[in-house]
Amino acid sequence: MNRKHITLILIVLLPYFVTGCNKRSASVAEPQNEAPLSQPQANKYAPQSSNAVESAIEISAKYARLSDEMATMKEKFQALEEENKQLRNELVPCKTQLAQAQKELAEANDLLVEMRVELNNWKSNILGFRNEMRQANTAQLEALAKILAVLGAETQLDPNAAKTPADSN
Repeated sequence: MNRKHITLILIVLLPYFVTGCNKRSASVAEPQNEAPLSQPQANKYAPQSSNAVESAIEISAKYARLSDEMATMKEKFQALEEENKQLRNELVPCKTQLAQAQKELAEANDLLVEMRVELNNWKSNILGFRNEMRQANTAQLEALAKILAVLGAETQLDPNAAKTPADSN
C-alpha cells in the first residue's frame, strides 16, 4: 500500500483507538425509534446465508425476481386497461341500441293499448248492432204478419214460434 492509504486508515481508526472499544455506560441512553422485531420477523428479513457476499447475491436474486413480477403485473395491468377501454367503446353503440329498442317497445305498447281499446269498442258496437238487427227482424216479422192478416191468411202470433234458432244467440 502506498503512503496515502495508510494515512487515511490511521485517520479513520484514530478515534477508535482514543476512545477505546469499551461498552457504553448505562447512564447514556439512546432513544429507540423503532420497536424491536419479534423473532419470527427478524428471521424473515435476516439473510439465510452466513457471509455478506451470499446474502447480497440472495437479495439481488430476490430483487430481480420481484422486478420481473412487477414487469409482468404492469403488462397485465396495461392489457386489462386496453380490454376495459375496448369494452367501453363497444358499450356505446349498445347503449344507443338499447335506448332505441326501449323507445320502440314503449311505442308498440302504446299502440297495443290503443288497439285493445278499439277492439273493445268494436265488440260493443257489434253487440249493439246485433240487438238492432234482432229488433229490426222482429219488426219485419210483425209487419209481415200484419200483411198476411190483411191478405186473409191465418197467422200464428205465438212469440216462441216466431223465433228462429239463429235468434236465440
